[in-house]
Amino acid sequence: MKNASNRNAVLLKRATYASVGVAIVLIAGKLTAWMMTGSLSVMASLVDSLMDLAASVINLVAVRWSLQPADEEHRYGHGKAESLAGLAQASFIAGSAFFLVVHAVERLRSPSPIHEAQAGVVMMVIALTITLALVVYQHYVIKRTNSTAIRADALHYATDILTNLGTIAALVLAGYGWPMLDPIIAILIACYIFYSACKIGYEAGQMLMDRELPLEIREQIMHIATAPSQVKGVHDIRTRQSGQTMMIQLHLELEDQVPLIRAHGIAKAVEKEILRSWPEADVIIHQDPVHLLKKGRA
Repeated sequence: MKNASNRNAVLLKRATYASVGVAIVLIAGKLTAWMMTGSLSVMASLVDSLMDLAASVINLVAVRWSLQPADEEHRYGHGKAESLAGLAQASFIAGSAFFLVVHAVERLRSPSPIHEAQAGVVMMVIALTITLALVVYQHYVIKRTNSTAIRADALHYATDILTNLGTIAALVLAGYGWPMLDPIIAILIACYIFYSACKIGYEAGQMLMDRELPLEIREQIMHIATAPSQVKGVHDIRTRQSGQTMMIQLHLELEDQVPLIRAHGIAKAVEKEILRSWPEADVIIHQDPVHLLKKGRA
């Protein structure tokens, strides 16, 4: 269990460092492309990468904080720092979308030509390739850690892939004599960025509000808890996610005359099986006398 936790911590830290490093490289490349072309779509992609860098730095700090062990003032750990990072990222991304729309509308009012479109396309293709590599690595990390912060980071880098494709299309079309499509594509990119921000913010908010884990996980927990023959029923299953830790609480219904030490053993056996499926979980199990419960329900 501890080895798995350590591996996850290493993966999370590597993913955040990779995100910050890629953002810096993309900013340098897109700034060069924008100075060469004067394209608003390139500037839109540049602003998005600037927001990505700010969000990635916040993510780096939040992930490091979330990996801190529980202390006297934070008995459930610091996992929700990941969700707070997700909300911060959503705010940055939404702000960049608004900024892009304002400048795109201004460009529609006062059109300007695009220069060196071919060189701009080359720079954007390089940026697209780097972003794709990062997103693939982030999804590898998400699959193993289920990190909210990395998922949010991967989502806005996935929007970068679309912005890069849109920017390349705008530059190609400008080269064929359609420069007015540049601000229009920038507005479309901004709308998608804003949609992604709303999605990230919603997911982070749901986790902060302790939304239940997916139904299939709760059904698996129920199946594990009712497997021992001594268990007559299970009720009050409560679940939530806090960073890397799944919080699972449930009540086992046992025969009234089961000795306390035996009841404890049954509960520990159920806990062990749950941890076998979810090693990072925090499990609390309470034992109830089944007949007393039946009288209370009557």
